Amino acid sequence: MKKASRELVRMVYDAINKSEKFKRDYRLRDQATAAAVSTMSNIAEGFSRHSNKEFGQFLFISKSSASEVQSIFYAALDQKYIDQNTFETVYAQAVKVSQIDSGMIKYLSSKPKKRNKHK
Repeated sequence: MKKASRELVRMVYDAINKSEKFKRDYRLRDQATAAAVSTMSNIAEGFSRHSNKEFGQFLFISKSSASEVQSIFYAALDQKYIDQNTFETVYAQAVKVSQIDSGMIKYLSSKPKKRNKHK
């Protein structure tokens, strides 16, 4: 789960760093990186919580951030900041993160409410 989010972060930064226009669109660039990092950060923060319900809430935020990455990359494609292949690759990774989050949310909802924290 965290590995897929880390890969999404890497891909977003790579796409931005390969495009001078994307780098100079500070608002879109910052929004893209914030959304990508949010997928990973919310997984980590949720994992540190004591209940499955709380963890699930953070996974929903991670999932929403993955959708935000998809939307931002549509805008980047439309502005010709990225090519179709870059768009499809990042979009697919965001879908993967979202699917993993959904699977974990479903799993957590079937488990006891409290859980042991892992060290």
